[in-house]
Parts: sequence; structure tokens; C-alpha cells
Amino acid sequence: MLKPFYQELHPEAGCDEAGRGCLAGPVYAAAVILPADFSDPVLNDSKQLKEKTRYALREMIQKVAISWAVAKIDAEEIDQINILNASIKAMHLSLDQLKKKPSFIIVDGNRFKPYKKIPHATIIKGDGQYFSIAAASILAKTYRDDFMLEHHEKYPQYNWKKNKGYGTLDHRKAIAAFGRCSLHRESFQLKNDVSI
Repeated sequence: MLKPFYQELHPEAGCDEAGRGCLAGPVYAAAVILPADFSDPVLNDSKQLKEKTRYALREMIQKVAISWAVAKIDAEEIDQINILNASIKAMHLSLDQLKKKPSFIIVDGNRFKPYKKIPHATIIKGDGQYFSIAAASILAKTYRDDFMLEHHEKYPQYNWKKNKGYGTLDHRKAIAAFGRCSLHRESFQLKNDVSI
């Protein structure tokens, strides 16, 4: 079971991103404020859960959260400002949308930029430790997956319905065969390990 809060200042918002290591598509981020008495035995880091469970938890999170929001930065801007800055900007944009202002922010990972003078803490593997970060990881992951599935219909050659834009062998082979499309991140270098 994950922990409900990192510290005593309430409300506390958890933030996480999805798609940072992808070759294509936006990076998504989410911010979630959960009720003080929230508990769920299934909620965990989105990477530890099956797809069906993630989507079921998304529905639950959106119903019970005090406030939640999702934001994205597209591939073109990722290329302009780099993926770390894009990930942090997406988190800031999701925090901007919260209906309730948090008193404290907890962020998965080890890098963040101050947000509106609200105190924050970065927590390595925080999505496997705190409910609100795990909830944010699920929202970011499922909304990003929805985006990639939608765009798979336009670019079926890249098989995004399976790889979601990550640098799998089939995705890298497709890029070698068909080139990149407008959703690919030009600043992400491909390893020369694809045999066609």
C-alpha cells in the first residue's frame, strides 16, 4: 500500500509525466490532489499495472480527486526546449489547471523547477510510494496512450497501437523504412542498430 502524504501541508498535489523517453508524440503530465482520507489497495505506479487496470483506476481517480488536470507538450516544442524542460513545463501547465491551489507539491523524479513559490519535493520512484504521484502517473500515461492510439490510425506503419511511440525495434525499423513523420522528435537520435 502506498503512502497518502509526504508532509503535513494540505492540500498536497502529486505530479508525474509520461512519454519522456519516446521517439514520437507529446510528453504528457498530470497533477492530482486526493482527499485526506483517500486509500486504494490497487493504485500504484502506472508501469506496474495492466492496461485495463490503469483505465479503471483513471475513472476512479477522476471521480474521487479533489482536483486533477492533464497537460501536454508536443514534439516540436520538445525539440526546441529539450525533453527535461518540456516535462517540467507540462507539469506546470497541469498545476495551472487545478481548481484548488496546492499548499505543497510532490514530483516523481529528481528534477523540477519552482512553481509559484509553492514548496515542493522531488522523490525518486515517487510513483511507487505516494498515492497522488501514482494517480498522476496513471492519468498522464492513459491520456498519452489515447493520443498515440488515435494517431496510429493516421500513421499505422509505425505500429503506435503497440509501442505507443517508444523506441522499440519495430518502431525504429519503421522509421528507417518510412522516415519520420511530424509527430517524431527530431532531437532524439536513433542508435545505428537497426538491420533492415
